[in-house]
Amino acid sequence: MRRELNSMVSEAHNMLLYTVVAAFLQYCRTERAYSPLTITTYSCILERFCLYIQKQRDEIPDIRTVCAQDVRMFVGWLHDGGQSNNTIRKHLAAIKSLFKFAYRRGILTSNPIASLPVPKRDKKLPNFLQEHEITATLEQFDTTQVHGIRNKAIVELLYSSGLRVSELRMLKLAAFDAYNQTVRVVGKGSKERIVPVGRKALEAVRDWLRVRPLWCTAQSPDTLFLSPQGQTMSSSQVYYVVNRALRTVAEVRQKSPHVLRHSFATHLLNNGADIYAVSQMLGHASLSTTQVYTHVSIERLKDLYKQAHPRSSTESSTQEKSI
Repeated sequence: MRRELNSMVSEAHNMLLYTVVAAFLQYCRTERAYSPLTITTYSCILERFCLYIQKQRDEIPDIRTVCAQDVRMFVGWLHDGGQSNNTIRKHLAAIKSLFKFAYRRGILTSNPIASLPVPKRDKKLPNFLQEHEITATLEQFDTTQVHGIRNKAIVELLYSSGLRVSELRMLKLAAFDAYNQTVRVVGKGSKERIVPVGRKALEAVRDWLRVRPLWCTAQSPDTLFLSPQGQTMSSSQVYYVVNRALRTVAEVRQKSPHVLRHSFATHLLNNGADIYAVSQMLGHASLSTTQVYTHVSIERLKDLYKQAHPRSSTESSTQEKSI
């Protein structure tokens, strides 16, 4: 396979940027076995980069003529176009991978962008629901209907255990342990973790399990949640369930299953949970990923302080300065 890639590149005597990109994407598919989503993302980013360089030069460029300044100008163009730092980071990661590939394959004698700095990540505080919004959300389901029973169980479990959509939709029946009040979750990188399930979520899932056979067929999988056709629910179906439930009760702009995961973590930390334990339950690879929720808690504490402390208001400070 490597020989095929090398011959593919060697045939392009002038090392056109498009040709090297094609070889790089083929390398990502075959040798690196990247996911189709990653390949698509890389392809879109690198096509945009190629078109930008071509437009700047009025010709299809040779990769050996592309320098760090070209990439800096591309980054500036993205920034001027309103792209976030996180989006720019993704673009730079793809371009850096391309040039690293070209250097290691001998297409380039040096890597001109190896030391190019990457912008810092945007620090956006996650959206989360207030506790009364969670209560209102869970009280609105019509549990006289199979749809309502299932949908309530989905929302209860997402909030109770902080699951990702991909984790919830692929839960197996055997993963749910009512006796120990836990659920076995397969997260990113196929890593398993055991997560506690709250009493309300346990009751909701038990109610769903009683009616689940009504939607089963001979071909139904052993996943916990099913569509009315007896199939594993898609991510968009789970999103629709949550989005519809939050529309009338939640003030947050984002009304998605991930908001329930954010709410799970924020409420735990607000009520004194250990950050390491929360990180384990969320399935985060690094504690730093969980720390964003401490910022939410700190902002909440600051708001409470401003409301409650007699000497915290701006008005008091202004009066003191005038004396």
